[in-house]
Amino acid sequence: MFKLIALWSAPKDRAAFEDAYLGTHAPLARKVPGLAGLDTILIGEGLEGSAPPFHRTAVMIWPDKASFERCEQSPEWAALRADAGQMIERYGVTLTSFMGHDG
Repeated sequence: MFKLIALWSAPKDRAAFEDAYLGTHAPLARKVPGLAGLDTILIGEGLEGSAPPFHRTAVMIWPDKASFERCEQSPEWAALRADAGQMIERYGVTLTSFMGHDG
C-alpha cells in the first residue's frame, strides 16, 4: 500500500477547525479517486502525558504509487488541495505531509 500522512498543527480555533475538517475536508478526501482508505486521528495527548506535537493526523491509502499519481490529476484532488490551503489560511495551522510504502 502507498500512504500519504498529513500532520496538522494546533489551530487558533479548535472547534471551528474541527467543524470544517469533519464537515468539508474529510468528505472531500473520501471522494478522491482510487483511495483505498482514510484514517484520521484527533490527537489528545503525547506519549507519556506530554503535550501533543500535532492536533490531527490523516493517513490516506492507495493500493500503489501509480494509483496515487493518477489521483493527483483529478478534480477531486485539486479540490482537496484547495480546501487544505483555505484551512491553513483560515485557522493558522501548518500542514506537514509525507508519503511512503508499507513495510
